[in-house]
Amino acid sequence: MVLSVQNLKVQFAARILFKNLSFTVEDGDRIALAGHNGAGKSTLMKCIAGIQEPDEGSIVLPKHFKTGYLPQDGIHISGRSLFDEVQSAFSDFLCLQQEIDAMTEQLRQLAPRSSGYSELLDKIGTRELALHNHEPALLKPRTESILRGLGFNNEDFNRDCGEFSGGWQMRIAMAKLLLREPELLMLDEPTNHLDLQSQRWLEQYLTHYRGAIIIISHDIALLDSLVSRTIAFHHGRAEEYAGNFSYFLKESAARKEILLRQQKNQQREIAKTKEFIERFRYKASKASLVQSRVKMLDKVELVEVEDDDAVMDFHFPPPPPGGHTVVRLENVSKSYGNIRVLDHYNLEITKGERIAIVGVNGAGKSTFSRLISGAEEPTSGQVVMGHHTQIAFFSQTHADMLNPEQTVLECVESAASRETAPLIRNLLGCFLFHGDDVFKKIAVLSGGERSRVALVCMLLHPANFLILDEPTNHLDFQSQKVLQQALIEYPGTCCIVSHNRNFLDPIVSKVIEFRPGGQPRVFLGNVSDYLEKIESEKATAPATTNNSSTTVVPIANRKSQKRIEAEIRQQKSRVVKPLQQQLETIEQRIANLEQQKVTISEQLSAPDVITNSDEILNLTRQFQDADRALESAYTQWAELSDQIEQKTREIEHMFYP
Repeated sequence: MVLSVQNLKVQFAARILFKNLSFTVEDGDRIALAGHNGAGKSTLMKCIAGIQEPDEGSIVLPKHFKTGYLPQDGIHISGRSLFDEVQSAFSDFLCLQQEIDAMTEQLRQLAPRSSGYSELLDKIGTRELALHNHEPALLKPRTESILRGLGFNNEDFNRDCGEFSGGWQMRIAMAKLLLREPELLMLDEPTNHLDLQSQRWLEQYLTHYRGAIIIISHDIALLDSLVSRTIAFHHGRAEEYAGNFSYFLKESAARKEILLRQQKNQQREIAKTKEFIERFRYKASKASLVQSRVKMLDKVELVEVEDDDAVMDFHFPPPPPGGHTVVRLENVSKSYGNIRVLDHYNLEITKGERIAIVGVNGAGKSTFSRLISGAEEPTSGQVVMGHHTQIAFFSQTHADMLNPEQTVLECVESAASRETAPLIRNLLGCFLFHGDDVFKKIAVLSGGERSRVALVCMLLHPANFLILDEPTNHLDFQSQKVLQQALIEYPGTCCIVSHNRNFLDPIVSKVIEFRPGGQPRVFLGNVSDYLEKIESEKATAPATTNNSSTTVVPIANRKSQKRIEAEIRQQKSRVVKPLQQQLETIEQRIANLEQQKVTISEQLSAPDVITNSDEILNLTRQFQDADRALESAYTQWAELSDQIEQKTREIEHMFYP
C-alpha cells in the first residue's frame, strides 16, 4: 500500500467539501479526481501533500515516502538557469556525491589501520551504494530528455528561469517533479499549458511511470488512456468508480437510474402504508396493525437522489450577415526583432469555416489570432477584412483589461447589447457564476475567474467571426460542454486556438498547424485526423531517409532520381558517416565503462578485499572515475545522436525542400 486516506473531512465555514472520505492507493495505481470546480479535488491533493490540514480524519503514508504535487498555477522561479533549476531535483543525490568527495579527502589524512579510517570507509561505501542505485551517469541525459519532451530547446537550457512566462514556469516545475520520481505523483490540470506535442509526450511518459498517480484534468482523452480508477466529488460526497473517466460517466448515470427506480418503488410503498394508516386509524380492531405500520414508517431510511447541477443552454446571438470572404492575408510577414513568425504568407478564411489553430507554444498561434482580429498589424503585406465581417475576439490578456472596481454582473451588463441583455444571468450560470458570485468585484477574482468573465463578455457580442484563444483553460467539463454545443450550433465562422482535442473535434473541419521557423500548414479534418496524419508522417520518415524514391515530391524521370539519390548518399557519406563512426566508438566506450563498474563492484564484495582498506580505497576511486566518465559518455552520445539527426534532415532538405 502506498497511501491510506481514512475518514477525511474538510469544510469551509458551513460548507462541507467532503466527509467520511476513505480510500487506499496501491503502487502503480492511476486515479482521476472528478467533479465540478470547487467540489474539493484540489483540496484533497493539498491535504495529501501536507499543504492543508483536514478538519477530521487522517492520511497514512509509509516512512521515507515521497509525494510530488504540481498545482494548477502560482509558480514563479528566477535567479537560476533552466538546466540548473531542473537539476536541483537531484539535490539529494548531488549532496551524496559531495559527501563522498569530502569523505574521500578526509580519508587521505587518516592512518589506514585506525578505527576512524574504517568507520569513514563504511560511510563512503553506504553512500556509494545509494548513489549507484540512482544511476548518476544518466542524470544529465534524463534531464535533457524530459526538458525536450516538455517543449524546451537546447538554447533554453542556459536561460534564466525568470525569462519564461507563466505557462513555461509550470513546465519547469513539472520537469523537476518528473525527475524526482516520487512514489506518488499528484498533478492538478497538468496539460493546461502544454501544446499537443507536449501533451502526447506527457501521456506516454505517465503511462510508463513507475509510481502511483493521482490526476485532475479536463482532458478526457488523457484520463481515458491513463487512469483505472475515478473518485467523483458531488455535493459533499465522494464515490469511487473502478474505471476510467468515460466509464465513470456511464456508471454514474446507471447508478443514478437505479437509485431513481428504488426511490420510486419506496415512495409507492410509503404511499400505500400511509393510505392504510389513514383508512384504519380510528378502527379499534386494526389499532395494532396501524401502530406497527407507523413504527415501520419511522424506521424507513429514505432513498435520496441528489439533484444534478443545473445544466443551462446557451446559444450565440444570431450573427449579422457577411460576405463570402471573412478575412484574407495577402503576402503577410510578421516578425519581432530577429524572430520571424510569418514570411510572405497567403491565406483566405471563408464564410462558415471552422478552424483549429494548433502548434507548439511560441510558434505564432496567438500572433496569428491578433493579426486576423485586427488587434495587431503585420510587418509587411496586408490583412483584408471581408465585407461586413464583424469580429468577437477572446484572448487571455482580455481578463487584465476588465475594470477591477466593477462587479461581475456590472462588467457583463456593460458588454451586453439590448438583444443579449436577457441572456446575462443564464450565461453567467453556465460559466460557474452562481448566486452571490455575480456581485463579487473583479479585483477579488482569481485569474481563472477573470478569464471566464472576459469570455462571457465576448460571447454576448453579436458577431459573424469568432476568434477564441484558449477558451477552455479555466472551464470545467460542464462549462466546456455548454460552450462546445453552442459553437457546434453557431452558423458563423470561427478560429479556435486550443490544445483540447475532445473540445475541438466535434466543432472544427480544418486545422492550421504553426511550426517554429516554417510556414503554417493546412490540414483538412478535425484535430484527431490531423494527429493521425502527423503520426503517419513520423512513421514514414525513416523510410524516406533510407529510400528517397518513396518521397511524394515529383521527380522528372528515373535518371534524375538516381542522380539525386547518389548525391544524397555522397553527402551522407561525407558528413554523417564520420559522426556515426564517432557514435559507435562512444557506444563501445559506454559498454566498456558499464562493464568496468560491474567488475569493480564485484571486486569490492570479494572477501580478501573487504579486509584490505588500501585496496578498498583504490577500487572506490576507480569506481568514481568510471562513473564520471560514463556520465560524460552518455552526454556525448545524446549530443552526437541529435547532431546526426539534424545533419540528415538538412541534407535531405537540400534535395527535397
